[in-house]
Amino acid sequence: MHFCPRVALCAPVVAALVVASSFYDNPDQDALPAGGESQEELLSKWDFEWGFSGISTFAHLKHVKCLTTPSVPFDIGIIGAPFDTAVSYRPGARFGPRAIRAASARQTAFRGFNPRRGLNPYTSPFTILDCGDIPITPFDNALALTQMTSAFSTLGARTPALAHATNLHSKLLTLGGDHSVALPALRALNRIYGTPIAVVHFDAHLDTWHPNKYPNAWKSAQSDFNHGSMFWIASNEGLILNGSSAHAGLRTRLSGDSFDDFDDDERQGFLRISADDIDDLGTAGIVAAILERVGTTVPVYLSLDIDVLDPGLCPGTGTPEPGGWTSREVIKILRGLEPLNVVGADIVEVAPAYDGVGEQTALVAAQVGFEILTSWVGRGMKEMQRVEPEETVVVKGGVKDEL
Repeated sequence: MHFCPRVALCAPVVAALVVASSFYDNPDQDALPAGGESQEELLSKWDFEWGFSGISTFAHLKHVKCLTTPSVPFDIGIIGAPFDTAVSYRPGARFGPRAIRAASARQTAFRGFNPRRGLNPYTSPFTILDCGDIPITPFDNALALTQMTSAFSTLGARTPALAHATNLHSKLLTLGGDHSVALPALRALNRIYGTPIAVVHFDAHLDTWHPNKYPNAWKSAQSDFNHGSMFWIASNEGLILNGSSAHAGLRTRLSGDSFDDFDDDERQGFLRISADDIDDLGTAGIVAAILERVGTTVPVYLSLDIDVLDPGLCPGTGTPEPGGWTSREVIKILRGLEPLNVVGADIVEVAPAYDGVGEQTALVAAQVGFEILTSWVGRGMKEMQRVEPEETVVVKGGVKDEL
């Protein structure tokens, strides 16, 4: 035990200890107002999320179950399609929406400014929501196809929050799921816009294969619906604008001993850009070829299979093919395609079970989503500048207000 030899000398030391403040002190809290804090004060204190906090939605966007909440309008909806029972190799993409959302955590409204475009899609006038997932059955592919078609048709036909002459329908960015989700999306868009839709398709594979190219002695109509034949089905249903669509990043092997697969593809009206073409054309040449083929006015469905990237960079996918593009190349091409009239898009085939510990595949998918949203907002801002103010309608809570 320590004793102070002189009490008088110790007194100042004790007083100093009492008066001194510490970084770790618990400061006195201001008394709460009698009526409680205002909503504005509460929001200023607590309405904030770090990248690592909060419930997992895409880029910390507001979550609304859009399918059951038609009263909440939106311009762009992020919708998950956790479906993977139409794959031909490795399953697991049903967990893609969850993985992409988690990987988007560092995208926030307070740090979402895209310097290449000069805008922040998350603070723009457009309402972007995370609409949750479609509850798709994993037991019956025919029923799953019906469910997805119905969901896409319902959401895509909604009047956007900021409607004007060139923005009459809400847009959907689908997080897959395997690539077969593109078929119900195209069925819905064809119904909504009343016209065939051009397809810009990033993929290692054609996905225009005749279903008979898959060996099977026990044929069924349901087996035709798979992630390698959905564009063949769509083309035969008249959903795809023949002659105005394009593949990008191809490096697939073909069926049998000939170029028959290419013949089928050409009958469906696709331009083929191989992965190797980037060495000769560069990203600018790829962009130019797609824009020349598709144009800037026809409605376009942008479909990106994550296996367009090299599996050395993005291993988390179901049908990996070596020799793919880098994330920088894909992102640069996407940025150049902003002039396209994209009315719907997807990011598919992210299978996190095969991803690396750094979730690199999901991170690329999340960045692709950010680029698509940026381009949608960028094109939308340009369109609004060309529209007379009286032609713009703001929808609030399902009620239209003329501007």
